[in-house]
Amino acid sequence: MFDNSEPTKTSLSELGEFGLIDHLTKNFSPKHSSTIKAIGDDAAVLDFKDKQTLVSTDMLVEGVHFDLAYMPLKHLGYKSVMVNASDIYAMNGKATHITVSIAPSNRFPVEALEELYAGIQLAADLYNIDVIGGDTTSSTSGLFISISVFGEAKKEDVVYRSGAQANDLLVVTGDLGAAYMGLQVLEREKQVFKANPNAQPDLDQYTYLIERQLKPEARKDIPPLLKELGVKPTSMIDISDGLSSEVIHLCKNSKTGVNLYEEKVPLDPAVISVCEEFELDSTMIALSGGEDYELLFTISQSDFDKIKGNPNLTIIGHMTEESAGMHLITRANQAIPLVARGWNSMKSEE
Repeated sequence: MFDNSEPTKTSLSELGEFGLIDHLTKNFSPKHSSTIKAIGDDAAVLDFKDKQTLVSTDMLVEGVHFDLAYMPLKHLGYKSVMVNASDIYAMNGKATHITVSIAPSNRFPVEALEELYAGIQLAADLYNIDVIGGDTTSSTSGLFISISVFGEAKKEDVVYRSGAQANDLLVVTGDLGAAYMGLQVLEREKQVFKANPNAQPDLDQYTYLIERQLKPEARKDIPPLLKELGVKPTSMIDISDGLSSEVIHLCKNSKTGVNLYEEKVPLDPAVISVCEEFELDSTMIALSGGEDYELLFTISQSDFDKIKGNPNLTIIGHMTEESAGMHLITRANQAIPLVARGWNSMKSEE
């Protein structure tokens, strides 16, 4: 007889719904005084006292938002928290609590979901977030993850998408396009593996891009940085669907136009290099790629001196009167109408 070298896998049915919840959440413990009651009752109880409560939610669907051919489950758990926490930081707030709901098909053993929750726990610990509840049910195909995030901010600190004024400066954190190009590298390697399962990928030169795709970091450092600098943005949004889409959101909500300067868009050298390798235009990738989870915001021109030279922040344009329209100003100084070409999960495949 041959020894079974496969690790033991526990079917979900062995634990049942409530047993699975208890098993996956046994290591979570509250860190915030605002958490009055977390997991273990019909509802969680939170007390934010004199602060406003911020709430957002996102759903991730296998085959639409992630591909387990190259997305490790632990990374997926981590990323699912980042996707949600980013929305709170985009309101100039602090993410404090999440609920996690999952619907796996029966192809996932308990051990696979343990990996998923290990990533969730790592993100929650690093970002000081309490996991306070959720739900589990079954799926007939694939894996579904839905996370709701709660945060807090003083009333006077909350920033909306609708506050930008003409002549405000348009500012972005970090660099753009790396997550999308990381996805392109992973998709290419997936096709190579399908053609030749014995092929061994050499991904060392793509480390930064792949990390930005598989393990993004939400910009929890920006709200406290802006407070330290004495700057309150007039509007703000996170970059999940591509720079062009998010700029247009700010303009439409604030009833302004914009001049976005191509030469100012921050690109990591690795993005430029791999765009050349894939014969893609790096500006187009930054405008349309998405999943960067950087923050895009506007500030009054009077705050320029407070942020100039800060390595975390890049001024990429300025807001105009709504009647002037929304434009990309190219390196050749041509004004091109800005069009949203970012990620659209509802777009049908043609």
